[in-house]
Amino acid sequence: MVEGNDINPVERFLRLRQLIPDHVRITAVSKFKPVSMIADLFSQTGHKLFGENKAQELTSKYRELPSGIEWHFIGHLQTNKVKLIAPFVSLIQSVDSFKLLAEINKEALNFNRIIPVLLQFHIATEETKFGFSMDEALKMLNEAVFDNCKNVSICGVMGMATFTDDTKLITNEFRKLYYNFTELKNRFFAQKEDFCEISMGMSDDYRIAIAEGSTMVRIGSGIFGNR
Repeated sequence: MVEGNDINPVERFLRLRQLIPDHVRITAVSKFKPVSMIADLFSQTGHKLFGENKAQELTSKYRELPSGIEWHFIGHLQTNKVKLIAPFVSLIQSVDSFKLLAEINKEALNFNRIIPVLLQFHIATEETKFGFSMDEALKMLNEAVFDNCKNVSICGVMGMATFTDDTKLITNEFRKLYYNFTELKNRFFAQKEDFCEISMGMSDDYRIAIAEGSTMVRIGSGIFGNR
């Protein structure tokens, strides 16, 4: 984590970018942050990828901020909120059920879009976190009904490790997500070049995640400071 709450987000981001390999994308988690702070980071660094976890807040920020921003939804998404973000969202990282995937597909069709998504896996010991088990994901992908989801594009996987200081546990959880990605790639998406994303790692554990194969990290406090 980039330390120092006295350092502004632009400086924090630039320091972080130096620490993270170029092939790993940074989702700047801007939830609860003012649009002015996001606008400054966008204009001063050119960074375009921001993540939000509330549909209404994301929609409001999308309307107020420049069109060049790439908005990712990263939180638990209720099916009745999909329609709010379907017209513009660049990636929904947190698809945790077939019911949600089907709803995204329906709304994407309404807006004549194909919406990229990641399948969220439950890899943590905490029961409060959402996500597929591997068995659930395999069952979904093997069912004929999945073939009807033509307006979503599954581009990889996402997961959140247990909130703990036990680095061995975190490593094993990220390793499990990497295994899940590899298994799905080999069995279902071998010919799909854009099935390539492993979104894992946040401000406190992104180094471990990158070592275990992350292609995208979600950094909030490491850029914007503690709430």
